[in-house]
Amino acid sequence: MSQDQSARELRELVGEFEEAFAGIPEELSSEARSAGKWSRKQILGHLIDSAANNHQRFIRLQQEAELRLPGYEQEAWVRLNGYAERPWKDLVMLWAAYNRHLAHVIERIGVESLKHVWDNGSERHELGFLAADYVVHLRHHLEQIVAGG
Repeated sequence: MSQDQSARELRELVGEFEEAFAGIPEELSSEARSAGKWSRKQILGHLIDSAANNHQRFIRLQQEAELRLPGYEQEAWVRLNGYAERPWKDLVMLWAAYNRHLAHVIERIGVESLKHVWDNGSERHELGFLAADYVVHLRHHLEQIVAGG
């Protein structure tokens, strides 16, 4: 998938799911599907964290041919950001705005940077793959939220 396709699909997902999320009541957004599972708020928080981490990769990999940055501990990020205590509508607005910006960033990635490599210490991925995979990962979790967490 080209970066233009990734950006277009990202914008479409934001529009589609922002509207769907508006119909989820606050109480429902706080409920976990089962013990030990994240609530809708926490899943959306995870997607905000993913946006923040990938934003760094998308920008830095346009500046350097190879970048070594760690991944992130998703459980800790969700807990430390306190997403479970935030109002649902605030999380939806933050997620939507951040991803609209990322769509803008992705479509501006120069073709000369697409082969630049992120090394997280155990895996290596090219920037072009990271942008496309970001959208795939996002879609998976958005569908979880709509389906009930």
